[in-house]
Amino acid sequence: MEPEGDIHISDGAAADPPPRGPRPICSNCTRPGPVCLCHSLPARPIKTQTQIIILHHPHEANHKLSTTPILTKCLSNSTAIVARKLKPGLSPLLDQSPPAIYLFPPTKASPAVSLSDLPSSPVPKHSPLVLIAFDATWKHAREMVKASEGFLSTFASRVCLDVDESASGGSIYDSELVLRKEPFGGCVSTMEAVARALGVIEPNGVEIEARLIRVLRDMVASQARYLKTPAKPRPKLLKKGKEKQRLKNESKSESDPISGHGQL
Repeated sequence: MEPEGDIHISDGAAADPPPRGPRPICSNCTRPGPVCLCHSLPARPIKTQTQIIILHHPHEANHKLSTTPILTKCLSNSTAIVARKLKPGLSPLLDQSPPAIYLFPPTKASPAVSLSDLPSSPVPKHSPLVLIAFDATWKHAREMVKASEGFLSTFASRVCLDVDESASGGSIYDSELVLRKEPFGGCVSTMEAVARALGVIEPNGVEIEARLIRVLRDMVASQARYLKTPAKPRPKLLKKGKEKQRLKNESKSESDPISGHGQL
């Protein structure tokens, strides 16, 4: 007996989905389409008397949450240099030894003028001033500053934001930004640090700071929608030895239901 029609045998396995192509990238803000920020960027880059130079660590330059690309889109007098340290020959502007400040917290060996005290300090504030910021993880940023200080010390002054390293760490915005964890309270993104500095040193700084922060808030809000779990705050980083001991003690405590202290 001949079959009445073709017989199709299926093993029940679903066909593999087609491979996903690269996400479309906005040609203007260079961000993926779903988190495009063009609607938040100034219609024209903001003009400042201050020249802004950002030393962008090579690792951070490829990070999707780096704020430097957006910052340079917002400010007409801003330049990003991808390198691990500032040195002669890297920037024609800095080679002229202009009056400059660079943003970084103080150390015992390298004190800094607080941003809130800058108006009354002897640090040069006349225009045009150069503002230098470092965009990297805190570990890399410390290395970059240390490597650059021999060059910067001849013409630039160190200025810090009002940061309390003894406080608990959280996010760049303690109440809003949940994208990246920072080592201690008061840490801010490169974009916010530059905005706060311009708020002090620019004649119309309050307006400039507000416009930059508005863009940063929009960036955070758009990115946060795609987070599966928000970044949790973490305490101030401890030395490796102490951190290992703390984790060991916690592990013992959890494994001992009798004493609750991990000891018998």
